[in-house]
Amino acid sequence: MMNKEQRPTSLQVMEIERFALHDGPGIRSVVFLQGCPLRCPWCANPESQAFAPQLMHAAASCTLCGSCAAGCPQKAIAVFGGSFHIDRRRCLGCGTCVKTCPNHALHFSSASQSVEEILRVVARDDAYYQESGGGVTISGGEAFSQFPGLLALARALKDRNYHLCLETSGQAPLAHVKEIFPYIDLFLFDMKHLDSAKLRDTAHGLLSDIRANLEYICSQDPTRIILRVPVIPEFNYEPALLRQIADLAVSLGIPEIHYLPFHTLGKSKYEQLAIPYAYGEKKMLTRQDLIPFREYAKARGLIAKIGG
Repeated sequence: MMNKEQRPTSLQVMEIERFALHDGPGIRSVVFLQGCPLRCPWCANPESQAFAPQLMHAAASCTLCGSCAAGCPQKAIAVFGGSFHIDRRRCLGCGTCVKTCPNHALHFSSASQSVEEILRVVARDDAYYQESGGGVTISGGEAFSQFPGLLALARALKDRNYHLCLETSGQAPLAHVKEIFPYIDLFLFDMKHLDSAKLRDTAHGLLSDIRANLEYICSQDPTRIILRVPVIPEFNYEPALLRQIADLAVSLGIPEIHYLPFHTLGKSKYEQLAIPYAYGEKKMLTRQDLIPFREYAKARGLIAKIGG
C-alpha cells in the first residue's frame, strides 16, 4: 500500500517494452518516458525530446484521404500538393485526427499513465524477472525530466522489490540524483564527451552537471554504475577521447563500460515528425570499429562490452 507521499502520479509514457535483454541484467521491462533536455543531433528517438506528446505521421500508411484535416478542430492539418502537412504551433494534441484516421497513419509519441497502471503492466512478467535476475529499467528521453513521477514510480517499484535500473544522460539537478539514489540498483549512465564546449554546442549538454552527478554516485557506490558511451562519427569517435573516458571510469572506481555504436535506425522517426536528420547519411559504425576501445578498457581492468 502506498502512503500519501507515494500516491499514484501520472507520467507521460512513450512505451513499456517487455522482454528487453540489453537494458540491465536479466529479462526486463523498460519504461520509456517522454522529454529530454538534450538535443543530440544523432538521437534515435527524436520524438522523445519534446516534453509534450508529439504527433507522428507514417507516410507509408497514409492515403491522403483528408479525414484528419476535415476533423481537426484547430485546423492544424492540411492535405494538399499530394502530401500531408501539420502546423505544430496550432496542434493542441486533442487526438481527434488519430481517432478519425482510417489507416492508422497517425499516433502520438506518448500517453499519460499512472504509476499504478505502469505497475500492472510490469507485474505481468514477475516470473521472468525472478528466473533471470531481471527487473525494470526506467529510460527516456531523459527520465529525470519527469522527476516527481519518476520518484513516485521508483518508490513504488522498490516497494514491490523489483531490481531497478535507471538509464540517464546525467543531465539533471544533483538534488534529484541524491533523492532517487536509494531506490536505484544500477545506473546506466551515458558519458558522451569530456569537452564541455563540444558537448554544449552539439547536444546542449552541461558537462559540469553531468560530472557532478557521476561523481556523486561514485562517491556513494561506484559499483552501481555502468558507464555507457554512444560512439558517434564526427563527435566523439576519436581514439584519444574514448581512451580518456575509459580512464575516467577507472579513476572513479566504475567497474564496467559499454560502447554503443552509432546507427541510423531512428531515421524514419524524423520523417514521421517532418524534421531534418543531420546524421541520416552518416555511415553506421560496426562492432569491429569499436573493438580497439573495448580491448583498451579491458587492459585497464574494466569489464568492457560493445552494445548495451
